[in-house]
Formats: sequence, C-alpha cells, structure tokens
Amino acid sequence: MGSVDCDPCLPRLSRRNDNRQRLAFGLAMLACAISTLIAAERSPVRRNTSKSEPKQLSVEALIQKIRPSVVVISHFDRDGKEDGVGSGFVISTNGLIATSLHVIGEGRTFKIQFADGASYEPVEIHAWDRQTDLAVIRINATNLNALPIGDSDELRQGTPVIAVGNPLGLKHSVVQGLVSARRAFDGVEMIQLAIPVEPGNSGGPVLDMQGRVHALLTMKSAMSANLGFATPINELKPLLKRPHPIAMDRWIRLAALNTNDWQVLFGAHWSQKGGRIIADTPGSGFGGRSLCLWQRPLPSSPSEIAVTVLLDDESGAAGLVFGSDGHQKHYGFYPSAGQLRLTRFDGPDVFSWTILEQIPSPHYRKGDWNTLRVRHEEGKILCYVNEQLVIESHDRGLPLGKVGLAKFRDTHATFKGFRTGTNLGARAELSAAAGTFLTNALERAASFDGEAFTRLPDADRQSVQRILHDKAAQLEQRAGELRRAASDLRRQNLQRELVAALDGPEEKINLLRAALLVSRLDNPDLDIDAYESQFSAMASELQVKLKGATDPKARLNALTRYFFTESGFHGSRSDYYNRANSYLDQVIDDREGLPISLSVLFMELGRRAGVKDLAGVPLPGHFMVKYNPAGEDEQLIDVFDEGSTVTREQAEEIVRDNAGAPLRDEHLKAARKRDIIIRMLRNLSSAAQHTETGAEPVRYLDVVLAISPDSAPDHLDRARLRLATGDRAGAREDLQWLLDAQPAGIDLARVADLLNAL
Repeated sequence: MGSVDCDPCLPRLSRRNDNRQRLAFGLAMLACAISTLIAAERSPVRRNTSKSEPKQLSVEALIQKIRPSVVVISHFDRDGKEDGVGSGFVISTNGLIATSLHVIGEGRTFKIQFADGASYEPVEIHAWDRQTDLAVIRINATNLNALPIGDSDELRQGTPVIAVGNPLGLKHSVVQGLVSARRAFDGVEMIQLAIPVEPGNSGGPVLDMQGRVHALLTMKSAMSANLGFATPINELKPLLKRPHPIAMDRWIRLAALNTNDWQVLFGAHWSQKGGRIIADTPGSGFGGRSLCLWQRPLPSSPSEIAVTVLLDDESGAAGLVFGSDGHQKHYGFYPSAGQLRLTRFDGPDVFSWTILEQIPSPHYRKGDWNTLRVRHEEGKILCYVNEQLVIESHDRGLPLGKVGLAKFRDTHATFKGFRTGTNLGARAELSAAAGTFLTNALERAASFDGEAFTRLPDADRQSVQRILHDKAAQLEQRAGELRRAASDLRRQNLQRELVAALDGPEEKINLLRAALLVSRLDNPDLDIDAYESQFSAMASELQVKLKGATDPKARLNALTRYFFTESGFHGSRSDYYNRANSYLDQVIDDREGLPISLSVLFMELGRRAGVKDLAGVPLPGHFMVKYNPAGEDEQLIDVFDEGSTVTREQAEEIVRDNAGAPLRDEHLKAARKRDIIIRMLRNLSSAAQHTETGAEPVRYLDVVLAISPDSAPDHLDRARLRLATGDRAGAREDLQWLLDAQPAGIDLARVADLLNAL
C-alpha cells in the first residue's frame, strides 16, 4: 500500500519507503485477498461508574446559571444590515465562545451580545473545522462565566437535556427535550434530539440537568418540527487543544470577492472560492434583488457574456445581468421557477419592472448546472441555455452597459465560468476521426408520435408499450455506459496532461499546477487558472511583507507568520482521512490539509514570493520541508505542526513512531516534484481504501503508473486492489508485469504461484 502521511492506523510496513519491504508487504496482502479472512471478536469495554455525579438542577435553576454564558451572534450584509442571528456560549473566562461555523460564515462581519446587553466585536477566529461545522471566537473580555464541558460519549439515549438559543430571532429561548439517538451525517456522528430546532438556534448549547454542555445545536430535521441534531462537544475538544487563530480582518478577506473584478449592489452576501462565486441571503432591492457587476473592460458591440449556474431551489432566481447603468437599470436573463426569463429593470420597484419573455425549455436541466449565454447588440438580444437559443428579443429599452451576475429572493446560487467575449458560443470543428468515433459511440432514437400511437389497433398497443419500455431500459443502460465512457476519457486526457506537466527539467515544472491537476481527477469542474490566480495574489501580498526582511531567517519567519498566523493554514487532525486534505484547491479554501499538501503550498508560496532554498523532505509517514540558504545551517520544518523547527533527533523519533524504521540520510534528501505528486496520489489511494469499496482506489494508482510505469510496488499494490474488486484480468496483468520485469527484492516464485492460482 502507498504511504499516508502521519497515519497511525495503517500497518507499519505500509509506511516505509524501502521498496523491498513494500513489495514483501504487498505480496502478503495479495495472498490475504485470496485466502479467507478471520475477524477477531472484541471484548466489551467496561466503564467506571464509581465516580460521583454532580447534583441535578431544576430547569429554573439551570436557566439562571447558564443565562449569562449564552450569546446572540448577529451577522450583517455588506450594507451593514443585520441579515440573520445564531447562538453561541462561553467556554473560557478569557473570551472564547463556541458556535457553529455556518453561524459566522466566511467573509462575514458579526457581533456578539450577552443577555445583560453587553456587546462585543470578535477579534479573531480562534479555531474552526468545516467537517464538524464548529468554530471558536475570541473577544476582548475577561472574567466571563464559562459553561462546564461534559463528555458527549457518556450521553445516553433517553437522557433529559435542555437547549438554549435564539430561534427565529427570539433571543435566549429555552426548550427541554430528550436524547433520541445518534446518527451519522457525512462521516460525522450527530446527536439526535427530541427538541424543536429553528433558524437562530444553531451554535447554542445542549446541556444535561447538571449544567454540562454535551453538544451544539446545528440543524433542523426536514421530517419533523420537533426533531433536531447537534454536534457532540467532544468534537470541539481537539480544536481547543490545537487552535489555529486567525485575525478577524484576515478572516473576512478569506472568501471575499476581488474588488478589482466585482462590485456588489443591493446587499446580500457574495463570496468567492477559487473559480466559483456563491450568493446567499436576500438583497435589499426589489424582489430580494442583488447585483454583482463585472469591473473589467468589455469588448465593443456585439458583446457576449456567459456563466454556469446552480440554484439550490428552483423557485428562486439567479443568472446574468447586462445593459446595466451601474445602479437600478439593467436587463436580466435567468431561470425562475423552472422557466427562463428575460426581464428589464427601469427602476427600483415593481412598477419599473418588465418581463420581456418567460418560457419553459426542455434544454434547461432543473436542479443541475446550466450554462447561460447572452449576445447583446444594437437592436437584438439573443439568450441561450446550454448552447440552445431560447429567447430572441428586439427590445431597445436599455443601451449596452455593464454586465455581471444577479440573484433574487432567498436563492442560494453558485456561479462558475463567468466570461466575456465577442463569440463565446463558437466551437472548434471536430476532426473526421472524432466524428466517426462519436457516430459509432452514440445511438439515435426517433421522437415519440403520440397521435400515431392512438391510431394503432387495440391488440398492438400493449405490445408496443412493452417494447418501448424494454427499449427505454436499454437506453438507460446505454446512458450509464456513455457516462462511464465519458468519465474514462476525461481521466485518460487528464492523466496525459499530468504526465506532460511533470516532464522536463525540475526547475521548469509547475508543482502547484501539477498538484491542482491531481485535484481535478475527482473534480472535473475545477478552475485551475482561478486558483493559480488566487495563489499569485497571496504571493504578491507576502512580497510586500518581505520588503523589510533581508536576512534568510527573517524571510523564513515572515513566510511562516503569513502562512500560519495570518492566513490560518493548519494540519487536519479531526478528519485526517478526508480526501479533501489532499485536494490542493480545498486545502486553499479550507486552510486545512495533510503534511504533504501543506508543504507544497508552503514551498510554492515561498518560491513565488522570493523565499528560495525550500525543498520537500520525504520522511516516511510524515512529509516535511527543509530550508537551506547559502551560508546558513539547514532547518527542518514541520508544516503540519505550524512551521515548528525539527532537530535530527526529533526527526528520528517521528520516523520511528510513524514507520517503525530508523531515519536514513536518503530520507532527508530533497524530493523531486514528480515524486511529490506520486506520493500525493498514493495518499489518495490509501484514503479511498479507508472509505470506499469498489474500483475507486485503483484509479489513483493508474495515474501513478502512468507517471512511473516501472514502479514495482505500485504494480503489486494495484494487483491486490484489482483482485479485491473482482478484476482478475487486471490483477493477472500486473502480476505478469512483475514476472517479466523481475524487480530486485521480490519473491518471483511466489508471484508465479499467485498468478497460477488466479
């Protein structure tokens, strides 16, 4: 198996870099896949029930005790208007408050208010975790009343609890209920409560009758009004042990729109992650309208704009804006209630709003991504959805003007691929070979004639209906095959692109782009250019901070401070095996990752900002970075541990703990960029094996072997995975390769026996 950085759960041999040990371990695992597995029965764990329990309190006494510790968290739109409330509670006397991450959001301003009316602005986000939806805020306050923290693992089904929050804005409301069960959502165990949960409750504490916090309210059940879910308090404890503070001014800018590109009008909350723009909360304009106008120059008439949009609710509306005067007047083309609408706004209210055309379209895919395109020229407006013309208008009410995006009402909309040009719909002509390939791959089905069906004899209709049903089933199967074929072709194309990106001199390889290509294996819509642009902006910001740092130590300190303290990057400890920790785009978005993904960003940020002499160090089980400027002592840096300096003795201990092997000099040599990418791919394969069944883990090793076709350990690993998924032919292929290549350190006779056994 390929090694996963700092993985305490895998067998020791799986984390060694020594090829002989990997090959031997792989053979053992392959043999186990053929033989019968015997599971050992675990003995039950006895709990110590001898400790005394605190005295139970009445609900009235509990309310009096906890009321000073529960806070109202109000967040605001860009115009400074309150657009929602949540809850939180004090967990330390010196100003730490726990809540749900979605309560404070990203790029949002908010304030904290206590029951006595005292109000505070947050000074930092002390810690946060997106997987568990938790956040810890710091305010400048002391001598606060902190609530005692319980042990959520001890909370039993049927235990009476109370919850405090601000449901629907009704501040400091209390409700009593019971623990119903425990349920897993997206890999996180939640506590199910027989308690009504409403907007505003999120982040509030769930307490037992002794006044100990066991959970934070986080979401309402869609099935029942008297059912809610809460995040166990034990999920918060790792964040408190290893916080990753980030100042509020930096937090607000993490997901903020680039003001050089966009201008927001009429409120609402607009944010940006990589190449996607997200809009939520209603705007202050008519119909909850909010605009996000593009600030870059446009081509002369005729001009086109396009974007791909996804709506969370088809009753909402979001799409393109054009012909804008920069304020109230503009055209809009967008889906609304499942139909496509072209509108003209001549002012701020309903009396200045005109629906030029509204039509349903079979080309619009409800609940899915849809690409909208508008061609605007003098006297003509052409509107397309998924490259099909749906509306043509000759309205001349507004001249050519600014363009951008719009959302209405409570719609949560996500946009990607916004672009401008003169002919965005133009497509390159396919070659004759490509045309023949598609003709052979696709089947044509005639359209259904309902009138002709009614004219058939009664005796034939049932037979025709059965034949059509069978044909539909065949087409559904064929559609699945075509989707798989499209996915396979995409991966093959991406695989070739990644191999090409790693080909050439080491100094010419763009490690950041290659790592983003790895992310695209599982996210085909990833906008790599957008992330490179975002990363370049970070490097430019760091360059400004480096101007006063002349000696190598000062420059390294500036990089470390910017990366960890100001930007909030940190190691993932509560959800280590999540593959998001290996996707560089999500590591940039979430500021959370594995040792190797954080190291790649740390090195690339330093290189682009002018901090040279950084290199990756492939320690078994725990990737690090070394800094070796001319004339200075070499420093080993643990990026997973917030940039701490590691001595040789500490490195030996880390390798011994993670891999059960001694540290060798070769472990401290600088890793080549292609080897870094291969290690990231092996991490993804190992992580997938922890969470998935089927052929998913194999695809990462397919890419590894495309980059390094002579890697015997990966052929052996892939043979085991192929066999486990029933791909006997694929397993034979890899085993035969091993017999033909005869790599050193492998028992070829045993490989031959395994091959014969298949």
